[in-house]
Amino acid sequence: MPDGITAPVPARCDTFPVFTSITREATPKVCASALSRTPRARPHPTILVVGAFNLPARGPVTLNEVIDPMNSLFDRLRTRRLASMFVLLATLSVAIVAGSFAAHGVRGQEKQTDSADATPLKVVNSAVAPNEFVKIAKEVGPAVVNINTQTLPKQSMNQPRPGPHSRAIPNPHQQAPGDDEQGGDDQQQPQQGQGQGQGNFQDFFNKFFGGQVPDQGEGGDDNQVRESLGSGFIVDPKGYIITNNHVIEKADKIFVKLSTDPDSQDLGRPARVIGFDKATDLAVIKIDTSSPLPTVKLGNSDTAAVGDWVEAIGSPFALSQTVTAGIISAKHRTIEPGASGQFQHFIQTDAAINPGNSGGPLLNMNGEVIGVNTAIYTQSAGYQGIGFAMPSNTVVEVYNDLISANHKVTRGSIGIRFNQGLSGAVNRIYGFKSGVLVQQVVHGGPSEKAGLKAGDIITTIDGRAIKDGDDLVNEITTRRPGSSVRIGYQRDGKPMEASVTIGDLDHVFAEAENQQADASPDDKGDAGETKLGLVVRQESDSTAAKLHIPGVVIQSVRSGSFGDLQGLEPGLVITRINKQPTGTKEQFDAIAGKIKSGDDVVFEVIDPRHPDNGINYLGGTME
Repeated sequence: MPDGITAPVPARCDTFPVFTSITREATPKVCASALSRTPRARPHPTILVVGAFNLPARGPVTLNEVIDPMNSLFDRLRTRRLASMFVLLATLSVAIVAGSFAAHGVRGQEKQTDSADATPLKVVNSAVAPNEFVKIAKEVGPAVVNINTQTLPKQSMNQPRPGPHSRAIPNPHQQAPGDDEQGGDDQQQPQQGQGQGQGNFQDFFNKFFGGQVPDQGEGGDDNQVRESLGSGFIVDPKGYIITNNHVIEKADKIFVKLSTDPDSQDLGRPARVIGFDKATDLAVIKIDTSSPLPTVKLGNSDTAAVGDWVEAIGSPFALSQTVTAGIISAKHRTIEPGASGQFQHFIQTDAAINPGNSGGPLLNMNGEVIGVNTAIYTQSAGYQGIGFAMPSNTVVEVYNDLISANHKVTRGSIGIRFNQGLSGAVNRIYGFKSGVLVQQVVHGGPSEKAGLKAGDIITTIDGRAIKDGDDLVNEITTRRPGSSVRIGYQRDGKPMEASVTIGDLDHVFAEAENQQADASPDDKGDAGETKLGLVVRQESDSTAAKLHIPGVVIQSVRSGSFGDLQGLEPGLVITRINKQPTGTKEQFDAIAGKIKSGDDVVFEVIDPRHPDNGINYLGGTME
């Protein structure tokens, strides 16, 4: 090779010179990018790389000969900067890892050192004096049972009916039909009791019963066996159990599970119904047993006071033997207005009561049952701090009737109807502060036979002053049919007295209804009121002149009647029924008297306040 020309020797740029002179002269560490890209290419024979920007030793200088050394310098600087950054990041990473390891090592050592003097925990077996709630739960719990029911699928009806585990919410503005002492058929004012007007009173199983799906009529329409849940308590060692009627109503199969029975999928022991009473929502069932069963004692609910501690035991949401506690919040609560609620005067409590508690006991601090948990006030279908229990004194009376030979509750009646909760103005005008104003005397009933009339004010029973309608009902219904009572009353401000023979409540009003149903239209005298629930009068001359058409004016509409269901209201004028004119009351009664069950009935009515609206057509099918 000619002297002075260097030979290319591949090497790493950051370790050795890129080129080494044959004369062994020291050469700078330079990376020639061109050579790096083509390591096998021969270098230009006139280039001697010995430093930055060295010129050729001899011969002419070209542009490439100048630029190539400059590019090599730039690549060299860039490579060194990247290498420096890499070294810096690596150093930082090593430092972080080392620091973390050191910190963890020290922390673990500190934990070990700090816990060296720790003392292990132990459970202290100190004796805690049991309170009364604990004693009651242990004593009464074994007598509280879990009740499961099954309703077999039945053929679906055209229209769903209320199921066995949901009680209709009462309409405070709708008067219940009278079939007992407090009933009333034709009054505009609703029959009231204490606590009425609350539309959210529901039983424990509203919409769902122990967490089950909503009731959908008789067995539902899904052909599924419906299972429901409730509670009860044993009152007789032979297996007699008290619960709510709505727990077992319409059930095809009833099972009872004792607290001592194994916790398995088995529903329990089969039970049968001894009797039930819808008026108080109570029922008695029985299971067979080969040995005496634990029982509870019935206390005196009349002596219980507001503020007393109480304890509830039951199976809310299938959680058996659940114990809750609270106080008596109020007494004598009536949660359904009118006749339907006249036998239900509850104890109110704030003890937690939920779906599944229904039928379970409410206990005083002596461990005695003072109530049967029956209903709650709720807007969420769950506990909201207001529960209701049927008083034990009522329970005892009903139970004794249900286990009798006829398995039926018999209540006395004197055959009258009255309105509860009259205003103070009525009392002042009629001159009485306490007592009961008779609204109606049942035709052929005990009071009519004794000479009582509508408008009389009953003030005493056997010499005892009567406070109000509830007091009268409680006094009369406990009397046995066939017995006699002395009734003191006022008529036109004069005190009077009569001896009345107590009748059977169901028979007294059933006979009256049968007599009314069997009567002919002519005997009734007012077929419009009887069949349609409408009291009408002849329209005045001024109204007739205003409407230019004759008709009768509606004075009142009986709640729940056919006329009420069609939307008829007081003040409207009926001009025709089924296209027949009703210009007079006689015409109206004649047409109404011919209407029978199954007939289509259409009213043509005009609102005299808005005669320009013309005739409205309202109608339906008579049932």
